[in-house]
Formats: sequence, C-alpha cells, structure tokens
Amino acid sequence: MDLRIEKTRCAIRNAFLQLRSKKPLEKITVKELTELANINKATFYLHYSDIYDLSETLERDVVQSCLDGIEHPENIFRNNKSFIKELTQTFVANEQLIKILFEGNRSSSFIDLLEKELYKIIYTAYPDYKPSIENKMTMTFLIYGGYYTYFKYHDQSVDSVFNVIENFSSAITEMHKGK
Repeated sequence: MDLRIEKTRCAIRNAFLQLRSKKPLEKITVKELTELANINKATFYLHYSDIYDLSETLERDVVQSCLDGIEHPENIFRNNKSFIKELTQTFVANEQLIKILFEGNRSSSFIDLLEKELYKIIYTAYPDYKPSIENKMTMTFLIYGGYYTYFKYHDQSVDSVFNVIENFSSAITEMHKGK
C-alpha cells in the first residue's frame, strides 16, 4: 500500500479514536475529525463513506485483532479452558480500543460481532459441524459471560479474574457434556 495512503488512514483513525474517547459516536462530525487529522473532507470521503463507516471498520478491525490473538481456535471444542484463556487474553490486549469503540449504545456490538466471527472460524475448521440449540446457547453463555465478567472485574487481579472465568467455563462445559 502507498505510504501516503497509510499515513492518511492512520491520521484519520487516530483523530477518530481521540474524539471517540471523549464523546459518543453520534456527536462526532466529519468536519471536526478532518480538522484534527489535518486533512480535508474530500480526503476523508476517499477512504470512508461517513463516520459510521469509519467506526464500523475500526470495530471489525478490533474484533479481528482479538480473533488473531487466538492461536488455537480448534480448542473451542478440544480444550475449552485453554480457548477461554486465549480469548480472555485477547480482551486484555485490545482493552483500550474495545472501551473506546464500544462505549455507550455500542457496548453490545463488540460481543455480537465476536460471536459471529467465532462461528465463522468454527464452520471453517469444522464444515460438518451442526450445533444443537443447546450447544449454541452454551457457547453464547460462555462468550458473553466471559466478556462481561472480565470487563466488570478487570480492575481486580487479572489472574484471579481469568481463573474464575476459566473455572466457570470448564464447569459449564462439563455440565453440558453430561446431559
């Protein structure tokens, strides 16, 4: 990619994150973003159709970064505890961006996107996999539960939060297998 294009996109993204950390998405204008990024509006529109397009692009990037942090996605079935640990560690690695991009009325968007993308990974790795409704509910419970537990208690000892999430996930998975 052309270095000028990369620098422009970086300036746009940095300006957006700076604004987004201070105000809701709905209150950010292209005008203030372009002034902060030191570009003109036409340049912005060469890259994004509007503020929401930019936000959604960054949101997808953060979700992808979280998924890229999972070295062994196959562990979702083979070693649930290991998978949950990797997933939770990706939350830590991307915590600041998640907090900025998914604040306020966007808070549930992250976990919704993450769950959808996790299913894509599963279906790619296991094309014949046809989960029952109980399996889907268990996975949703583990993903959402782990996510919200981490972000509610992340200011505590991260290791103890990880341990609780891992232990709950293992217990729920074992309980579900027993049925």
